[in-house]
Amino acid sequence: MNKQQKGEIIESLTDQFNEAQFFYFIDESTLSASKTSSLRRAAFNENIHYNVVKNTLIKKALQASNKNNEELISVLSGPTAVFFSSNANNIAKLIKEFRADAEKPSLKAAYIDSDIFVGDKELKTLIALKSKEELVGEVIGLLQSPIKNVLGALQSSSGQKIAGLLKTIEEKNN
Repeated sequence: MNKQQKGEIIESLTDQFNEAQFFYFIDESTLSASKTSSLRRAAFNENIHYNVVKNTLIKKALQASNKNNEELISVLSGPTAVFFSSNANNIAKLIKEFRADAEKPSLKAAYIDSDIFVGDKELKTLIALKSKEELVGEVIGLLQSPIKNVLGALQSSSGQKIAGLLKTIEEKNN
């Protein structure tokens, strides 16, 4: 690879780091060729961008990006794959799925919307993170809950009593 090609890779990675809210550094070095191919295919199906790049190029791209962080750079030793996603936890779930019968792929580090998680021990925490859509759904559910309770009470037999009392009060005021 010549200097110009390296520069293009660094520039492309820098742009990806700057735009990404979520990315993971993964070690998948001991996976067989068929497992690696399956991992690539699964990542593609989940809309996860998957790159294997030399650590020196990743370091230079991180240093040039707005995500320059020593914690991220410190994990860059040995083979490293970079996963980019628009969802905070789908990469962690993908890793867990592939670890059903092996100890790899393993998590080196994850960048989650300005927070950094270092080490494979953080995988459970990352899996538990909720996506923006899940959080919005929960908030909407919480907001709808009181309304449903009031409507349920009005439709029940005690609700009929309340409605009767309201009608009596209205008739007295007229």
